[in-house]
Amino acid sequence: MRIFQSQFINGQWSQVLPCQNDAQWVLIFGDRELIQSSTIQAQLSSAFPFAQTVGCTTSGEISDIEIYDNTLVLTAISFESSSIQAVSCNINAFSSSFEAGVHLTDQLPKENLKHLFVLSDGQLVNGTELVNGITRDLDTHIMLSGGMAGDADRFEETLVWHNKKVESGLIVLIGFYGEHLNIGYGSLGGWDTFGPDRLITRSKGNVLYEMDDQPALDLYKKYLADHASKLPASALRFPLRVRNIEDNQSVVRTILSVNEEDKSMTFAGDVPQGAYARLMMANLDRLIDGAQGAAQKALQSANQEAEFAILISCVGRRLVLQQNTEAELESAKDVLSERCKITGFYSYGEISPIEGATVCGLHNQTMTITTFSESQHA
Repeated sequence: MRIFQSQFINGQWSQVLPCQNDAQWVLIFGDRELIQSSTIQAQLSSAFPFAQTVGCTTSGEISDIEIYDNTLVLTAISFESSSIQAVSCNINAFSSSFEAGVHLTDQLPKENLKHLFVLSDGQLVNGTELVNGITRDLDTHIMLSGGMAGDADRFEETLVWHNKKVESGLIVLIGFYGEHLNIGYGSLGGWDTFGPDRLITRSKGNVLYEMDDQPALDLYKKYLADHASKLPASALRFPLRVRNIEDNQSVVRTILSVNEEDKSMTFAGDVPQGAYARLMMANLDRLIDGAQGAAQKALQSANQEAEFAILISCVGRRLVLQQNTEAELESAKDVLSERCKITGFYSYGEISPIEGATVCGLHNQTMTITTFSESQHA
């Protein structure tokens, strides 16, 4: 695996773009205006003419153990004996995120499929439905990872990039193929719960209306106290843990918006009626330890040292950690090793297998890591 990395910062690339005809995959994360730049798009087409170019806007770009805003971070990969295929669609062409997910998976060959990676619009797509659609007909050994595009903490518009398309509402799915390709994945949070479990008594998809037969927003504001006046931005610091009583599996959900008229809250993923919700708050040390644990899980699942890693962490973690945010990247790097090349972004949702289960899901407020390497042994 050959890896080239560069960053567009202060109006220029930190490393001059090569003419890399054998590059199969170009990943690019960054600023909304820069991603839409026709000049930059033309530069990438010239430098990597045969690559699948995939990327999105962010709430912070990750380059090794540093975080940037208003830049682009680029990684171009040439596999030695593996291959990829990428497909995309726009959510506006479908009646649901689930249907869009099914459509994307149906377009990819299944023979020798090793792993799937997805980047999605972070505002218009229901991440839970998307994951359920993508994985509906997959063999249980095929895992899915990825994330939802960010837009700093503005929650206005996110963009996804696939080759010549840079659009709001876009979803791109990548299939990885090859017997020598090793892919690992890990995801952990580090938040502490507080307050009682609340039964979700009325919800629809990712919209929560009532907990314990009381207006959800009123209950939430009661616990936020002074922070309630700064909703929805302050909600990134106080996510919900949602526990399904059927299988006792838990996921963390980030609030995207609130509706003062009907006292509802809209989340990045589903909040099923009949599940239990509990508030969460930050523990800085546990957040940093969570990033380290995610890296350990990724290496354990791959059973091989990583050559390349994509780190996708939640914007809520960045807002809480503030000047300590790079500490979670350093803790992950310590596990992944010095030779591992790292890229990634801060997101509106992270996608990874659910710990202790054979299914994948949308996570919020987690650090999710996907690692790649090639070897002579499958």
